[in-house]
Amino acid sequence: MGLGWRWKGAGGSPSMRTGGSTVLWVTVLLLCGTWRANTQMVEDTKSVYFWETGPWGRCMGSDCGPGGSQSRAVWCAHVDGWTTLHTNCDQSQRPSNQQNCFRVCDWHKDLYDWKLGAWNQCVSVSARTFGGMRPYVCNGGEEGIQTREVGCILKSDESPGDDNICEYFEPKPRLEQACLIPCPQDCVVSEFTPWTSCSKTCGTGLKNRVRSVLVPPLFGGSTCPNLTEFQTCKPGPCKGPEGVYSLRVGPWMPCSLPISRPVRQAKRKKGKGGARERPGVKDPDTRELIQKKRTRNRLNRQESPFWDIQVGYQSRTVSCAHRNGSTVGLSRCLPRDLPLTVQSCILAKDCKLSEWADWGPCSKACLDPDPESPRGKRSRTRHVHQFAVGEGEDCPPLEETEPCDPQGDGVLPCATYTWRTTEWSDCRVDSLLSQQDRRRSNQTGLCGGGLQNREVYCVQANAELLTYLNNLKDKDASRPVDSKLCGGPMPNTSQLCHIPCPIECEVSPWGAWGPCTYENCDVQEGKKGFKLRKREISNEPTGGPGNCPHLVEAVPCDEPSCWVWRLVRLDECIPDGELPCGSGTQIPQVQCVNSTGDMVDKELCGGAPAPEPIACDVPCPKDCVLSDWTSWSSCSQTCSSKTIEGKQLRTRSVLAYNAGEGGGMCPNSSSLQEVRNCNEHACTVYHWQTGPWGPCTEDPSASALNTTTGPRSAAGPKTNGQGPCSQGMQTRKVICVRVNVGQVPPKKCPESPRPGTVRPCRMPCKKDCIVTPFSDWSQCSPTCDAAGNIQKKKQSRKRVILQLPANGGQDCPEVLEEKKDCEAPKVCPGYRWKSHKWRRCQLVPWYIREDSPGAQETCGPGLQTRAVSCRQLDGAQADIGECLKFANTMPPITQRCQLPCQDDCQLTNWSKFSSCTADCVGVRTRKRLLVGRSKKKDKCKNTQMYPLSETQYCPCDKYNAQPVGNWSDCILAGGESLLGMKVQGNIKECGQGYRYQAMVCYDQDNRLVETSRCNSHGYIEEACIIPCPSDCKLSEWSNWSRCSKSCGSGVKVRSKWLREKPYNGGRPCPKLDHINQAQVYEVVPCISDCSQYVWVAEPWSVWKVSNLDLKENCGEGIQTRKVRCMLNTIDGPSESVEDYLCDPEDMPLGTRGSRLPCPEDCVLSDWSSWNRCSLPCSYNNSRKRTAYAIRSPGAGRQCPDTTEKEPCSLNLNCFHYFYNITDWSTCQLSANAVCGNGIKTRMLDCVRSDSKSIDLKFCKELSLERKWQMNISCVVECPVNCQLSDWSAWSECSHTCGLDGRMWRSRVVVQGSQGDGRPCPSQLEQWKPCPVRPCYRWQYSPWSECRVEEVVCGAGLRYRNLSCFVSDGSREGEGSMVEEELCGGLELAVNRDKLIILKETCVLPCPGECYLMEWSDWSPCLSVCAKGAGVDFGSVQVRSRAVMAQEPENVQLCPDQDWESRPCIDGECFEYKWMSSTWSGSSRVTWCQRSDGLNVTGGCPPINPPGDDNNSCDPPCQMPMSLCTEAGVCMCEEGYTEVMSSSGQLNQCSPIPILEIPTAGDKKTDVKTSRAINPTLPATIQPGHTGRTWYLQPFGPDGKLKMWVYGVAAGALVLLMFIVSMIYLACKKPKKPKRQRQMNNRLKPLTLAYDGDADM
Repeated sequence: MGLGWRWKGAGGSPSMRTGGSTVLWVTVLLLCGTWRANTQMVEDTKSVYFWETGPWGRCMGSDCGPGGSQSRAVWCAHVDGWTTLHTNCDQSQRPSNQQNCFRVCDWHKDLYDWKLGAWNQCVSVSARTFGGMRPYVCNGGEEGIQTREVGCILKSDESPGDDNICEYFEPKPRLEQACLIPCPQDCVVSEFTPWTSCSKTCGTGLKNRVRSVLVPPLFGGSTCPNLTEFQTCKPGPCKGPEGVYSLRVGPWMPCSLPISRPVRQAKRKKGKGGARERPGVKDPDTRELIQKKRTRNRLNRQESPFWDIQVGYQSRTVSCAHRNGSTVGLSRCLPRDLPLTVQSCILAKDCKLSEWADWGPCSKACLDPDPESPRGKRSRTRHVHQFAVGEGEDCPPLEETEPCDPQGDGVLPCATYTWRTTEWSDCRVDSLLSQQDRRRSNQTGLCGGGLQNREVYCVQANAELLTYLNNLKDKDASRPVDSKLCGGPMPNTSQLCHIPCPIECEVSPWGAWGPCTYENCDVQEGKKGFKLRKREISNEPTGGPGNCPHLVEAVPCDEPSCWVWRLVRLDECIPDGELPCGSGTQIPQVQCVNSTGDMVDKELCGGAPAPEPIACDVPCPKDCVLSDWTSWSSCSQTCSSKTIEGKQLRTRSVLAYNAGEGGGMCPNSSSLQEVRNCNEHACTVYHWQTGPWGPCTEDPSASALNTTTGPRSAAGPKTNGQGPCSQGMQTRKVICVRVNVGQVPPKKCPESPRPGTVRPCRMPCKKDCIVTPFSDWSQCSPTCDAAGNIQKKKQSRKRVILQLPANGGQDCPEVLEEKKDCEAPKVCPGYRWKSHKWRRCQLVPWYIREDSPGAQETCGPGLQTRAVSCRQLDGAQADIGECLKFANTMPPITQRCQLPCQDDCQLTNWSKFSSCTADCVGVRTRKRLLVGRSKKKDKCKNTQMYPLSETQYCPCDKYNAQPVGNWSDCILAGGESLLGMKVQGNIKECGQGYRYQAMVCYDQDNRLVETSRCNSHGYIEEACIIPCPSDCKLSEWSNWSRCSKSCGSGVKVRSKWLREKPYNGGRPCPKLDHINQAQVYEVVPCISDCSQYVWVAEPWSVWKVSNLDLKENCGEGIQTRKVRCMLNTIDGPSESVEDYLCDPEDMPLGTRGSRLPCPEDCVLSDWSSWNRCSLPCSYNNSRKRTAYAIRSPGAGRQCPDTTEKEPCSLNLNCFHYFYNITDWSTCQLSANAVCGNGIKTRMLDCVRSDSKSIDLKFCKELSLERKWQMNISCVVECPVNCQLSDWSAWSECSHTCGLDGRMWRSRVVVQGSQGDGRPCPSQLEQWKPCPVRPCYRWQYSPWSECRVEEVVCGAGLRYRNLSCFVSDGSREGEGSMVEEELCGGLELAVNRDKLIILKETCVLPCPGECYLMEWSDWSPCLSVCAKGAGVDFGSVQVRSRAVMAQEPENVQLCPDQDWESRPCIDGECFEYKWMSSTWSGSSRVTWCQRSDGLNVTGGCPPINPPGDDNNSCDPPCQMPMSLCTEAGVCMCEEGYTEVMSSSGQLNQCSPIPILEIPTAGDKKTDVKTSRAINPTLPATIQPGHTGRTWYLQPFGPDGKLKMWVYGVAAGALVLLMFIVSMIYLACKKPKKPKRQRQMNNRLKPLTLAYDGDADM
């Protein structure tokens, strides 16, 4: 309707192409002009306005139901989309804008619902497509759509309602769905069998060949072709007249009783009754013997009520048949021996059963709370009143079952089962140790993470167990049951545990020796005392302080004192006589202190004289000036002996010399130092030594208190360890020990620090052993073998230890498992059929068969019957129903028999076979003889008909054993679990085992026999080795290195080296160092005491004045001293060490220079230490040091300043201090722990602002905040080895017989490996071969040919035998026939079919008849599918009957061929494709082949198969070297070119001459024959005839284009450019004036859109 139409040559009508012509342009312009004119005419006559409507609005109304109304918008619109006035539209066509509606309310949901119709037939999508059917190639199935009707209805009467009502509540169900239409499946038939022999030996006959149906026609596929092909044959002319007539017998009529039989029986009874009273034997003994014989005969006859056997007769007709199939008079076939027309038979009677008995009880007698638990079963039975005889219908099943649930109010709930566990075993660490851990040899003291196990068993859940656990008076726990009864996950059988590591007692260093004091200051007697030194416990050891070493040592001393005066300081020296200088005194300031140094009341020291004032000197201006005495040095010895004395030293130095006369002289050098004795006590140290605490024994003194010390109230004298435990006491031995000597009398040690020898303790509670009751006896397996022999079996029961005894409790019983022999029955339970004697042979009544030719009254064929009863294996009478259930197939109760006539040949029974002299050598024979008159009859002497001897080879018992199959896994003995679940503990998991290979035994005929025949137990055993896992081996830890810093925090390191990598599943190595892959490091922080090493300076030497004034001995000079680094101890510096251990920054000066005061100069003391700068450091602050005047200056002289100040400068003389925290250490364990709980530590370091670590006391003095936690607990993951369950019991054999049987056993991972534990092995299953047993089976022989006795054709019988076959089970259906006794234990069934049919009726066609053959075997089950499309329409089997003809004249009278199909399961999906042979001359063969390689007819795609020969073209290709292509066109073979006639037909094939074309890269010529093959084509299609071949080859041997190709391409390009230029010139429009072009721009009546077509 728009104005801009587009012309598309590709999408619209086809355009005509003429290169370079303008005719196209003119035609297009004319057509477009005409089209536009017509369009404008149509538009003038058509309205451009129409009505538009909106959607219906919501249904409104005051009431629910059909009374509502709804409206919608209606407007007039233009075709271009814009809205216009209503008047422009046709008012007569205006839609309504309002309508009545059904107002839906919520309660309508219960009244209305969707009604869904059935799906209609699937309709092909192509059939629904607009425009008609499209060509479609079916691939598996064709897509289709099926529809259905869906409507809203009123539920009450299903009357239709408005769909809007139902849509209000639920969306409308879909009206159509996709479906699949199966492709038509044509009938597929097999290949023809070979031709049969000619139906006649002379004259004209027929040959037949047949085929069978493999796939029936399905889904409209084509019908089956003829299954039979006929071919006439003429073996030769007949010399005499051909046989035209044949005797034909009909089928046997149903069995019936003779009509006169009841009358004759009545007469016989009457006659017997009249003659009953005959004189008999009166002798009682004879009469008793007769009675016993009659009873025995009656038992042998066994007139069983289960069989009503009536012998009747049946007859059949005999007729004479002509070769053309018609029936003629019987006289035409005479004189011939007529067959038997009447015979004995058993009257058919169906099986009769009783009514069903009542349903038996439900096998499940309890209510199960689990709704998904299996239901019970109940059964009912019926009994046989009468078995089927003759052709009667067999008995249906005598028992039926159905699921059930227990009924009634008193039904108890079902027993539920749950897992129970024993108590956890003691925690053991040794199971976590690696192989090379030295602690394996000595496991004492192991602690930390460990592993504990428990046993898991299944019990019947009941509430009594809780009572038992709470009150151990009742020792009866739930008895174990079979673990299979417990569902759900099994509780863990092992868990990690922790043995607390004992905290060893840590003590501080020894303190200094105290003063000599009395042992008891309250009683100060004698002159002997002790000096004590002490140390303290620095941690909280396990078990308290009792396990710590001694904390006090004592040495005896003389003149003890409890309180002494302690000098605090000396006051300033005050000269006597109030002089300014000279001799004076110093008043000492003292305190009274006790032996521990604590200040006490001075009155306590009243017994000792107080220190007197000390004489001193204040130097005068000219006197010598000496410094103060230094402090006493540390004592050189800790004790004294006869050869060793402790000494202390103090010194002073000359500060200024005297000034000649008048001044005090300086003392000599020996007076500048003083020595005194120290530590004068003897080196005999004593201390108390304690032994270990003894066991906790009952304390008689505390027995009265024991009743209230337990956790519960008393429960009597026997509490089984669970009541209150008594209070006891422990003792230990305490002795006085002299160091380095041994025990001494107790009086040598001070009494006050003597440890106690007794302490209270709690008696450990007794724990009795607790075991579960014995489980029920295990089930006894069947105690009889297949032969009925009793086999002795054992049954067992066990109990589980719940709690092990402890602390003297009752021991566990020794017997935890009991075994006993199963109660074997005296006679094995079983049933068998007993068959009784055959009755006499019963003939057809003479009056019925007397008219038969050759019949005799007392002889001929008949029937005989016998009775069958059910017996137990011991011969006792049993109910016949037991044999029906448990015995083999019932033996037959009737059989054919023959009463010999006078003319018949009578023979004795066969004798036994003669004995064989040796196995496998010679033959053995058996014989029989002719009896009576038969010896004289010539026909009886015919040994072909009546052989009198039989010969057979002697049995050969040679057997050959040979191995078969693969070797089994290497299997270790033991490790199987029966009740519960044990964890791999001491189970042997590696070492020497055995692997097995099955042995198979064959007899001399290569038949499989029992392995016992070869004196083999069924296996070859071979020793094998399961390699033991080897863990990763590391060295022991090295010693810890020295702390990396001598002051403050550092680190110390230890390492392990890799010695051996793991193999065979051993424990993996821990994470190695990433640089050195053979080393494991452990780094922990450490801290070094900054006062550990100190600088010790000796006194300053005498001044050495450099500018010596000989008169005054003063002036500038220097002093020197020695400075040494010494190890600091509690007693002071003890020994010299290397200087690098001390801080070089703190090293005192070894030399100092100064001015030696001259006489009358002021002499100052040494400067004091600088006082500490106040923090924070600032230049506004300062520090100072002071000195004081020792000698006042002379007249006119002054003392220098006694105070020095310097500003506080950060990091020079003033420092800030802060704590530095180190990183956490690795998790540290006890030395005896492998894993588990440990401690991570970190260190605090006091650091100066110049980053130097200093003694912690500096930070402590500043009371800096310490907010860090220094220790945290941590866990080292335990290396738990993978734990496996025991091996399960060996499974049943996967095959009951054959070579491929395997037994399996398995184990499960109870707990996976953790940490660096040994990983789980990959082998969780093991197999070993089963003993090879022969596979016996019943198998039919092929059906015999149809037999009709003594005649040519008619109704007959065919037979087959049931034989026992043996095989090795490897291939289906193969095997060798063996004695039937070997199949005696098998159910009598063939391929699970219990209905054994050994004979069936058949029809032997008469000469000349056309007949249906027997049914073919059922085809294999095949799936009706499309393999590529993944579509499956079910599986089917088919069988067919083909027609067989004998006379050419009777072919038209043949019956129709027949086939039948049946569904099956698990069919195989096949594909069909065309196959062809190679060409042979001008022809080849094509056929259709199934994907399994079977050649068939039908099934291949319905397209033309590859050409078979040159005659498929029309007209045929008859020229030499010609062929017919798939397209049906005659062409020439390779190397020949076609020469066509004027009518386009192939005239002849002419050879193509050889072309010589030079190549670009070679000066020689590239000679190509006319048979060159295109190298660009795939190799798979080069030799075929599917297309033309290039004979001018564009590629050279190297695959590159040849030069002539480039030349041809260049020429083509020039030609193309020329054509384009000509087209452009032809299409170019002439130039027009400018104004004309502007006018044209205004009009534009037609627009042409270029669509890329070159012709435009």
